[in-house]
Amino acid sequence: MADEIRVQKEDLTRFCVAVFEKLGVPRHDAEVATEVLVVADLRDKGSHGVARLARYVEGLKAGLMLPTDHSKVVREAETTALLDGGKGLGQVVAVKGMDLAIAKAKAHGTGFVTVRNSNHYGIAGYYALRAVEHGCVGISMTNAAPLVVPTFGRDAILGTNPIAIAIPCEGEPFLFDAATSVVPRGKLEVYDRLGKSMPLGWAVDARGKGTANAREVLDNLIKRRGGGILPLGGEGEEFSGHKGYGLALTVELLCATLSASAFGGMTYVDEHSANVGHFFGAIDVAAFRSLPEMKREVRQYLDALRSGPKAEGHDRIYAHGEKGFAFERDCLKRGIPLGSKVVDSLKRIGGDLAVPWPG
Repeated sequence: MADEIRVQKEDLTRFCVAVFEKLGVPRHDAEVATEVLVVADLRDKGSHGVARLARYVEGLKAGLMLPTDHSKVVREAETTALLDGGKGLGQVVAVKGMDLAIAKAKAHGTGFVTVRNSNHYGIAGYYALRAVEHGCVGISMTNAAPLVVPTFGRDAILGTNPIAIAIPCEGEPFLFDAATSVVPRGKLEVYDRLGKSMPLGWAVDARGKGTANAREVLDNLIKRRGGGILPLGGEGEEFSGHKGYGLALTVELLCATLSASAFGGMTYVDEHSANVGHFFGAIDVAAFRSLPEMKREVRQYLDALRSGPKAEGHDRIYAHGEKGFAFERDCLKRGIPLGSKVVDSLKRIGGDLAVPWPG
C-alpha cells in the first residue's frame, strides 16, 4: 500500500502496553492483551490487530471492560469448567480459559472450558495455538455483537462467531481460523478507512439487498437500522449460505447457552454491558497416540496436499495457517505494515494518554 508504514514489533508492543497501563491495566495483563493484538497484525489479520486498540481504550474508559482481572471459576469437574470473566479484558480472560482447558487435557486427556461475562478477545487462533505448544489439539470459539444476518433475514442477529482449530505438525502447525461470516466486521472497517467499495456478496443493506458500500453497512449496524454481513456462502442457499449460518448459530449456542452468557441482540446491549461467551477445548494427542508420530503424519499429509496438481493460473496450494506464518516471518524482518489512518489513530490515543509514539 502507498500509505503503508512499517513499525517494529518491539516498538509497537511497548506502545500498546504503555497505553493499557495508563488506563489502569496491570503490567502482565497489559502484555497479554497487547500480544494478542500484535500477533493479529503479524499474521496478516489487521482487522483484529492494533487498529482495534481504540475499542479497548473506549471500553476501559466507559467501564464496559474492567482494567483488573476479576475472573473466577464458578463450576468445575475433572475435564470441564465454567469461568466467569468478571467483565475483564477478553484477551486476559480467554488466556485463563484456554490454559485451564489445556491443564485439564494434560491431566485427563481432554479439557473443555466455557466462559461468560467476558469481552471481545481478538483472534480466535491465538488461543487454539496455545494448546499446540503443549502437544494438544486446540479449539477456540467466541460469540460477538450481532453483525450477521441469517439466511433469508435482513436484521443482524448473529455475531461473526469465529472457529479456530490448531493441530500439531512437524514444523508449523495446521491452523484453521475463520469467522463464520463471509468477512469479519474489521474487513468492512478496512475498506471504509481506505475509501474503497467492498465486493458485492459481503453484506446487505437495510432491505436485505447486496451492497458494496461499507460505510452504509457499518452505519446501519451501529444504528440498528437493519442489514449486516452475510454468513459464509453468501446470500440465500444457492452457494450454501445456510451452511455458514448454521456454523454461526452452532458457535452462538456453544458459547452463549452453554455458559449462560448473552446471545444475539443481548450481546453489547449498551455501553456498559457486553457479557460475551467463549468456548475452549484441548485434546491431548498423547491420550490417543504418539505425538511425534502424529506430527510426522500431519506433515506428510499436508505436503502431499501442497504437491497436488495446481489449477490453471496458480502455482501453489496452501494449508491453513501457512500464509499467516509466512507473513509473520516477513514482518519480523521488515516491521509490521500499518495503514496511515491506523497510525494516526494510535498517535491520537498516545497523545491523549501521554504515551509517545515510537520513532
